[in-house]
Amino acid sequence: MNKLTLFFSGSSGVLRSRDEQLAGWLACLIAAILLVFIGWPVFTMLGMTVKNSGGDFIGLSNWSSMLVEPRLLKATKNSVVLALTTLLIVLPVALAFAFALTRTTMAGRTVFRVLALSPMLAPSLMPAISLVYLFGNQGLLKNWLGDTSIYGFPGIVSGEIFYTFPHALLILTAALSITDARLYEAAETLGASKLRRFWSITLPNARYGIVSAGMVVFTLVVTDFGVPKVIGGQINVLALEAYKQVIGQQNFSKGAVVGGLLLLPAVLSFAVEQWIARRRPAQMTGRSVVYQPRPSWLRDLPLWLLCLSVSLFILSLLGVAIAASFIKLWPYDMSLSWTHFDFEKLDGGGWQSFINSAQLAFLTTIFGTSFIFISAYLVIKMPVPRMVANIIRSLAILPMAVPGMVLGLGFIFLFNSPANPLHSLYGTMTLLVIATIAHFYTTAYMTLVTTLRQLDAEMESVARSLCRPWWYTMSRVTLPVCLPALLDVARYLFVSGMTTVSCVIFLYTPDTTLAAVAVLNMDDAGDTASAAAMASLIVISSLVITLLMNALGWWINRHKQAWRLK
Repeated sequence: MNKLTLFFSGSSGVLRSRDEQLAGWLACLIAAILLVFIGWPVFTMLGMTVKNSGGDFIGLSNWSSMLVEPRLLKATKNSVVLALTTLLIVLPVALAFAFALTRTTMAGRTVFRVLALSPMLAPSLMPAISLVYLFGNQGLLKNWLGDTSIYGFPGIVSGEIFYTFPHALLILTAALSITDARLYEAAETLGASKLRRFWSITLPNARYGIVSAGMVVFTLVVTDFGVPKVIGGQINVLALEAYKQVIGQQNFSKGAVVGGLLLLPAVLSFAVEQWIARRRPAQMTGRSVVYQPRPSWLRDLPLWLLCLSVSLFILSLLGVAIAASFIKLWPYDMSLSWTHFDFEKLDGGGWQSFINSAQLAFLTTIFGTSFIFISAYLVIKMPVPRMVANIIRSLAILPMAVPGMVLGLGFIFLFNSPANPLHSLYGTMTLLVIATIAHFYTTAYMTLVTTLRQLDAEMESVARSLCRPWWYTMSRVTLPVCLPALLDVARYLFVSGMTTVSCVIFLYTPDTTLAAVAVLNMDDAGDTASAAAMASLIVISSLVITLLMNALGWWINRHKQAWRLK
């Protein structure tokens, strides 16, 4: 028995069957793909920070020169202040909204939840465009602001609130959904008031979710490109600085330094989240009792008004952009027209950009869901070599700590180099699909890993005793059981593929312009109404696919998952 055969025989050294050896080889191939398309771009981007424009090693000279530039210091300060301001607004509102959805009996909770999550269907540029239509120089409500201009700090914060709120809400809703009712019963028996119970039980139990939501909001604002680009005015931020250095000045080394700065808050957030997760006790045990809220109009009415106000804010920004798409000349001629949908006469790639985005989203959904499911299955269910499994796990988690713009910088530095044997991928739809899958890999992977861990390992043991290969068990048993989770991943990847901007802003060519990028280009050219029209198409198409997938999920649960109801 040679060493290579022993390596693929599993950590125990016992020779496995041929199909399990094949699983080991396949896991090695997946690990190699992740190294090439996730690990390599990130390390290439970091490597560019210590090289000059000619590719020679110069140490920390780029860092020392950039970190003293007043322009970069100002951009860093602006990014941090904007992120903290948005965080201080979003976090308490999202916490109250999540509390209303999970701990009250108020009417309309399902509707409020759907409306609150709807911004995830839109590119980040859309709220900025709506704010321009409402409060810009020709805005319908510009007099409401008096002498204050929407361009700059107020506009960025408002747009980022719209953009980050659903992400915070998802995390906080999950955190507040899990609690043991016995804690509240004991506190009530001891005479603790409702306010005391909230401060002593609810908040401490939800602290992991609160910190995670705060870190996510802060990172999203610091690394967001769309909102500051459209409505930022004269305020420069780090994401815009990276774009200007790479696209405007072709200074890849300085752009890499800015990318390194963008990486810091994400890495810090990830480290803090992991530290808190290790110290987090279990919230539910086998003896836990599910918390059931009791009616209380004194509590439910104010929260209902809060949910209504937030929903109206979200609906107004979505509705204004969609309405502006059909209005001939805002606000002077409010007659309806299809003129703004004639994209062929404008900068931005025409209708082909929307077709490209649809193609990108579908390819990302099909290949991304398949690849991520197989990688998760091999790591969780198969006796692959421990070192290979650890490599896959580490690289699968890495995109969580890497902002989309930083990953995009790594891709352009790596694949734009003629010396790279994979240089032929640069500028193709294939690379855009790969970059999108890599960018959103972690969330999809963790979703499927969580689902697979809930399945009893005896399934694979019984299949092996019956001499069935692992791919037969995966396709005939595991895959049907995991269909609801697969649909969730597919829906997530499709919407992300339609709305992503930061990861692909450096990678597209005139032949592969995407709809979200076209929104940016048309807005830059002054065709704001057409930009709103393209953004509306993104929202509508994402909504249609989401509804279709929800309907498919309902049908699967009803006809193919009946065992879950027994």
